[in-house]
Amino acid sequence: MYTDILINATPYENRIALVEAGNLLEFHLERPAEKGLTGNIYKGRVVRVLPGMQAAFVDIGLERTGFLYVDDIHIAATDDIENRMTNGDQPCTQYTLDSPEQDSPGQSTGAPSIDELLKEGQEVLVQISKEPIGTKGARLTCHITLPCRNLVFMPLTDHIGISRKITDEEVRQRLRETIEKLRPQGTGFIVRTVAENVSDEELEADMEFLLVLWDEIKSAAAKAPVPSLVYKDLDMVLRSVRDLFTKDINELIVDSRPVYERLLSFVQTFAPELQSRIIHYDGATPLFESYGIEVDINRALDKKVWLRSGGYIIIETTEALTVIDVNTGRYVGKNDLAETIFKTNMEAVKEIAYQLRLRNIGGIIIIDFIDMDSEQHREELFTAFQEAMRKDKNRVNILRLSEFGLVQMTRKRSCESLSQLMSEPCFYCGGDGIIKSRRSICYEIFRKISRDAKKIGGRNVTIKVHPRVADMLLREESSNIELLEQETGKRFTIIPVRDIHIKRYEVIWKE
Repeated sequence: MYTDILINATPYENRIALVEAGNLLEFHLERPAEKGLTGNIYKGRVVRVLPGMQAAFVDIGLERTGFLYVDDIHIAATDDIENRMTNGDQPCTQYTLDSPEQDSPGQSTGAPSIDELLKEGQEVLVQISKEPIGTKGARLTCHITLPCRNLVFMPLTDHIGISRKITDEEVRQRLRETIEKLRPQGTGFIVRTVAENVSDEELEADMEFLLVLWDEIKSAAAKAPVPSLVYKDLDMVLRSVRDLFTKDINELIVDSRPVYERLLSFVQTFAPELQSRIIHYDGATPLFESYGIEVDINRALDKKVWLRSGGYIIIETTEALTVIDVNTGRYVGKNDLAETIFKTNMEAVKEIAYQLRLRNIGGIIIIDFIDMDSEQHREELFTAFQEAMRKDKNRVNILRLSEFGLVQMTRKRSCESLSQLMSEPCFYCGGDGIIKSRRSICYEIFRKISRDAKKIGGRNVTIKVHPRVADMLLREESSNIELLEQETGKRFTIIPVRDIHIKRYEVIWKE
């Protein structure tokens, strides 16, 4: 099954699609006006330490301060704590950890409290690990990581990690021994999945590049003011090529000549054998339309997703979590109810796994499958969902079905979802997703007229409303209009106004 990478590059927006056999698998978006910040390294200043939350707020020069949790602070185990607190210009380092089964280091137990590690006004070198989302500032870490094609460098961490997706134990051991032999003492490296079959020479070349890059970052940090940007990560186009463009990719197709030339030069440094797979597209039909995925992108913003059988899923996102509801919809089945429900749920499993990846939905996710009495069906559903999520590169944790038929899971989130990137709160409903009903507006108008009729003179009342409200007043509520006219002794004239908000209205009293 062939896989292509499509890049639509313009001065105002870059869009990247990962397409497998004509189906859109992943979609990434970057706009210069809203450029991503993940991976950038800053020299910041601690502005507030919160012992109760074991966290600190750090000013890194952005609109909102960043959030630094205690587990994301590096502290050398041999350092004297008091010395660290009084020398704020020293970058943080971290407790050492070496676990062959972990892809990233963690905080050792018994670590000091955050008020022992940081003081207000202290300078720290931090990296953005999660983009600012909604009203929340960026998530920061002192666990500096510098990714390359085959390796991820952790300059302040004594750790060797191997991608969990490399399952061959002999290969894992060979890679570990190679990294151990090549790495400078006290540094850390994670071997990425793409490096499973690369040579020692390629690993060494990546390592040398990353070591030089870290020396440049340290030099820049020493001279930089506070707060300021010290290192800017690759833009999304180069980053996605670095992370997605492997030997398994059939073609990388880009519709911009300057970006095409840039990609050729970039790929030459780490995978020259892939240069021939980079294609410049100059067709008359726009690239995404030519491959038929423009419609798929627009559908990725819909709340309701139809299944082939006639069932559907509803995807609702809140600030805290995402809820997915499975429904049978138009599907009525052929035999019995239990089989109909099971088939709908099993079909929803694949679609949910696909939508989570396509929409880049992260954080806590609750899935409300249709209730099933059969324990065998429940077990098959859970197994199928686990299998469907295996292709997802983001780390996931899935719990078994609860007694209420709910699946609780988490999916690692490092940036905004597709909906957050491409949508904004409705200026009509203020982001609630609902607005006051037409009938409620009609009755609100009736109450206002009843209240004011005795206080305001004039026999004629003009009511200016949205056309949809006017239609209800003149049709379904016409009898109530007549009763109100008799009650108040007034005569009503209803005028539809196209430009008025549906919740707004104007009542004008005339002689």
